Amino acid sequence: MNRKFISLTLSAAMAVSMFSAAAVQAVDVSEVKVGVIYVGDENEGYTASHMKGIQEMKEALGLSDDQIIEKTQIPEDESCYDAAVDLAESGCNIIFATSFGHESYLFQAAAEYDDIQFAHATGTQAAAYTEAGSTNVHNYFTAIHEARYVAGVAAGMKLNEMIENGDIKEDEAKIGYVGAFPYAEVISGFSSFYLGAKSVCPTATMEVQYTQSWADMAKEQETAKKLISDNCVLISQHADTTGAPSACQELGVPCVGYNIDMTAVAPDVAITSPSNSWGPYYTEAVQCIIDGTEIPVDWCKGLIDGSCYIFPVNEKAAAPGTTEKLAEVEEQIKSGELKVYDTSTFTVDGGKTLEEAIEEGGDFAQYADYVSDGYFHESEFRSAPAFAMTIDGIDSQE
Repeated sequence: MNRKFISLTLSAAMAVSMFSAAAVQAVDVSEVKVGVIYVGDENEGYTASHMKGIQEMKEALGLSDDQIIEKTQIPEDESCYDAAVDLAESGCNIIFATSFGHESYLFQAAAEYDDIQFAHATGTQAAAYTEAGSTNVHNYFTAIHEARYVAGVAAGMKLNEMIENGDIKEDEAKIGYVGAFPYAEVISGFSSFYLGAKSVCPTATMEVQYTQSWADMAKEQETAKKLISDNCVLISQHADTTGAPSACQELGVPCVGYNIDMTAVAPDVAITSPSNSWGPYYTEAVQCIIDGTEIPVDWCKGLIDGSCYIFPVNEKAAAPGTTEKLAEVEEQIKSGELKVYDTSTFTVDGGKTLEEAIEEGGDFAQYADYVSDGYFHESEFRSAPAFAMTIDGIDSQE
C-alpha cells in the first residue's frame, strides 16, 4: 500500500478541522447499502482488521450481508476509481476505501456523486476538499500510537529481563524494527513504540530498516534476519504480514507484531501485537447515514474509545508482570496522565529538546503548532499521523 506521507500544514488542518460535511438525508436501516474497497484481502493483516471492523458494524446495526458490497485486492490506481463508481452505481449510500493511495481516486468519484458519502482511511486530503466546498468526503484513522507505546513497554520489560538474566548487557538492548516505508504513519509508529520501551529500559536503542512494501512476507523475513544479524535482540514491525515473527521464531528472538496475534506463527517468541479496531468508526459513520447526521471530516479515536488495543500478552514469551504493567500504562494514557509524545522523554538532533529544535528553525519548525503543554499533539488536528521526525536513540536507514 503506497500510503506515502503527504504533508499538510497545521494551520490549514486546524482551520478545516472545524468543517463538517453537510448532514445527509436519513436512510431507513433496511435501505442502507455500504461499499468497501480493500487493497488486500483476508490473508493480509491490515485488510483483515478492516474486514473485522465492517463485520462488527454490520452486527451492531443489524445489516444483512446483501447490504454490504466488498471489493478486495483493488490497486492504488484507476482501478480504485472504477471500483468506487461501480459501488456508487450499485446504490451504496457510503463508500469506504482503506489504502492511502486510494484517496485521490476515491475523491475523484466523490466529485461525481455528491449525494453519496466517501470515507478514506489513513489519508490527509478530506479537510482541504471540504474547505474548497466538498460536503461528502472524509478521512479516518486511529490513535494507534497509543497502542504501540503500550506494546513498547512490553518490549522494554523483555529487554530488562534479558539484561537481568545475563543474556545481554545494558548497552546491548537494541530493538530492530521492520518498517514498510519512511512515511509519517510508520515513523510515528516506531517512535511511540520506542518511547514505550525506553520508559522502562532507559538504555534501549532502535534500528529501523524499510522493506519498501506494505505486505511482502519474504522481504519482511529477510529484513528481520538482517536486523538480528546486526545485533538486534528484539524485533517489531510496521508491515502487514507474519514474515518478521516467523523469522524470529526460527532464530529464537523475541518479537512484537502488528495487526494480528502472532502467536500462531511465533508461539515461543511473540509477546503481543498492537492493532487497530475499525469497528467503532464504521459503526459511527453508517449510523450517521441512518440518522441523517454529519460525519466528521477527520475522525480519530484511541484506547479510551476502543479504537486501538493490544492483543493479550503471551506469557510464554513475555517478562513476568507484563500484563499487569501494560494495564497500568493503558489506564495512564486513557486518563491523560501519560502523553505518548511527552517532549521531556526524548531529544532530537543530538540532544536538543524538541522545543529548542523548533526555536532554532530548520526542518523542526514545521512542528511548532503541534507542540504545546509539554507534548506533541499527534492526531489531534487531523486524523493521520504527523510525527515524522527521527528522535535520538533511533537509527532509521532508508
